Order: sequence, then structure tokens, then C-alpha cells
Amino acid sequence: MTTPEASTAQSGPVPPADRLLDVEGLEIQFVTDLGWTTVVEDVSFSLSAGETLGLVGESGSGKTVTSLSLMGLIPSPPGRVSKGSIRLEGRELVGMSQRKLNAIRGEEIAMIFQEPMTSLNPAFKVGDQIAETYRRHRRVSRKEAARQAVRVLDKVGIPNAERRARSYPHEFSGGMRQRAMIAMALVCDPKVVVADEPTTALDVTIQAQVLELMGWMRDELDMALIFVTHDLGVVADICDRVVVMYAGQIVEEASIRDLYYQPQHPYSSALLAAMPQQVSRTQSTELASIPGSPPAPGTFPVGCRFHPRCEYARDKCTQGEIGDLIRLRELSNGQTSRCVRVDEIELQGAR
Repeated sequence: MTTPEASTAQSGPVPPADRLLDVEGLEIQFVTDLGWTTVVEDVSFSLSAGETLGLVGESGSGKTVTSLSLMGLIPSPPGRVSKGSIRLEGRELVGMSQRKLNAIRGEEIAMIFQEPMTSLNPAFKVGDQIAETYRRHRRVSRKEAARQAVRVLDKVGIPNAERRARSYPHEFSGGMRQRAMIAMALVCDPKVVVADEPTTALDVTIQAQVLELMGWMRDELDMALIFVTHDLGVVADICDRVVVMYAGQIVEEASIRDLYYQPQHPYSSALLAAMPQQVSRTQSTELASIPGSPPAPGTFPVGCRFHPRCEYARDKCTQGEIGDLIRLRELSNGQTSRCVRVDEIELQGAR
């Protein structure tokens, strides 16, 4: 994680006792043919112990880049965190040395990646890979690390954990590989876990089991969970609050109930209408869709970035990136919205 002006000496204010993570004004850039191009900007949110925050949006909205920045995994070059702050229990992570970040990753903040077969090394046994993670952060013997690997595999529901710890990743089913990735994230009992679309490649039955497991680990271990997904149905099952991203910006933040029944941004409302569950609920024969596609970084439109695809767009939505046109407004019910017409339009939630 790199920034030109970052200072590792800052420790920052101490957050409330239950607050674990604070992200403020985050901006991320990558080098492209256009030079330094902003892909994520003005992203702010917080996370408390025992809470699950959903990070949702279409592909290309900036969800994964944001989650990687929390882990200090933005590759430099070609990327950098150019502005903003990421604080874990008051400690600034932006600009922190790689040595210190390596000590924190896995120990205090861990990540579950989308595709376990690209994250697990096919040449090593699953138990050995989990044990290596444990030994990296705890000064224990190989025997104790192996015991901890079996313990955590058993905890996440792997049958015959002691025997399966000696298996290679290709000997596990898709669902079991995902459980193994969760076990690797949990072995050091981190305070924050970032899950980047961990159920995307799974069938519905296994997906439900993994979601139940993640809900259990959050409640049982009192950890904070960031759940990155494009599936609003999954969000409803596990999340407490939701951050909706579009074209690198947060366009709305709300509690799960408020987002589903009182969305305050046209993009959120359009995502809800496009859920497959809405077809059966409305007795429609067609699945709703959002026209067009998200803009690529470097081609973001002037004004509201969603306006080319928005049925509510008016001239005031396209007059430039100043004032209310880009400000994330806090509404009376505690939700936030980046829509300049939020007081003028009535949006449809889930039926």
C-alpha cells in the first residue's frame, strides 16, 4: 500500500471501544495510457466488532480494489492509495511498511478470496498451508501449528479433519476448498475478515452452507466481516449494513432493511429491481435490467456518474462535478445518498 504523502509515524485518534476499522476519503489510482487514473475515490465507511458490512455493485464498481486496499495488497506499481486513511483500531495502515503490514495480515485482518484454487498452492497439503499461516504469526512448533490447522478445519465443518488436513487442494470439492480458505483466514482469530465474493462459484446449496458458516464465525468469534458481492440476495442473508458502489464511488449506505424497502439512490433501486427473485414476486415474465454498462476508469461522465443509465436523470444531474453533484448526503433516516434529486423522486424498493 503506497501513497506519496503517507507517514508511518501517525497513530491517529483512538476509535470507540467496539470500532475496529475506519476508512475515510479513500482514493486509489492506477497507471494507464492516460497516466495516473483514479479508479476509486471518496470512499468512507466504518466497521464495528460483530458487524457485517456488505459492499455491493456491478463488476467494475471498485469493490475488489477497495477490499484489497484494506489488506495493503494494491500492487505498486502500477497502483497506489493516493489519498485517504485506513485505520485499524486507530493505527494508520496507509503508508505502513511492508514488514508491519505482513505482521498484521492474517493476525488481525484476513481475507477470503473468490476462487480458492488460485489461492491455495496445489503443490502443498491443505493442512500444511494453514499451519504455515499460523507459524508465521505465532512462535510455535510445527507439531502445534499442525494441531491448530486440524482444529480450525474441524471448526469450519470439514469432516475427518485430521485426515483431510493431509489432502491436496485438488482432492477437495469446491465447497470444501472454500471452507479451507475460511479456515486459513480464521486460524489466527483475526478481528476483521474481508470476504471477496466467496460464494460466487458455488451452487446454491453449498452457498447457503458457506453463508451459515460465515454468520456463525462472526457471532461466535465477535469479529467484523466485510462481505463483497454483486448478489443482493446474499446481502440480505448475512449483512447488517450495505455500502452500494458505482463507478468507483459510494452512491448509498444504509441498513439492510432501509436499502431493501427505502432505497435512496436510483442505482440501488435498479439493482433491487434486477434481482431474479423479483420476477416471481411481481409475476413478471421478464427479468429487469439496467440499460448500458458501467463506465471505465478515465471515462467517467461529468456530474452524476450513473446519469447516462438513469431514468430519473435531468439537466441538473449533468452540470459538473461540483457541490451536491458529488457530495454523499446524509439523510434524515441515517442513510446516505449521492443522488442530487433524492428529495424529488420516489424510488421503488424490493417488493
